[in-house]
Amino acid sequence: MDPVTTTCEACGGSRYSNEALSYLYKGKNIVEILDMSAEEAEGFFSGRPKICRALHAMVEVGLPYLSLGQPLSTLSGGERQWVKLAKYLGQKGNIYVLDEPTTGLHASDVKTIMKLLDGFVEQGNTVVVIEHNMDVVKLADYVIDMGPDGGTMGGEVVFTGTPQELAEYGQTITADYLRKC
Repeated sequence: MDPVTTTCEACGGSRYSNEALSYLYKGKNIVEILDMSAEEAEGFFSGRPKICRALHAMVEVGLPYLSLGQPLSTLSGGERQWVKLAKYLGQKGNIYVLDEPTTGLHASDVKTIMKLLDGFVEQGNTVVVIEHNMDVVKLADYVIDMGPDGGTMGGEVVFTGTPQELAEYGQTITADYLRKC
């Protein structure tokens, strides 16, 4: 059943009192600021380094269009995952384990997330990715191929090495698919 929604008569749906709306920052009230996209807000908050770092991270992970006030419940699973990744941009010495980070992503988004993960590695982090997408596997520094099949027929290490070595010497299902890419 569709939810029944009504607009508050007191605030007109803004969620803020007239007093709260009367306070301005650079000529904008809280509602106007929360309606800004991350990209717009990055320019708006120039001169505020801590805020700009967070906004720049949102832009860098491919979410420049999200509004500051957008409820988390309206984000897709991929968008929520990217928001989490944005939180860790600029950190080093961490280990990140991602399970199928490209599931449901458009091919152009896969390139974006791979660029982001490469950036994590360049900053001195270790990134472990559990993935079936061959576009991701072929970009890995090192592959640990589990098999020989999936589910109860798997669980053994059937190959370790670079993607190039896997394609050239591997005798696994993953190697077969990688050679086709």
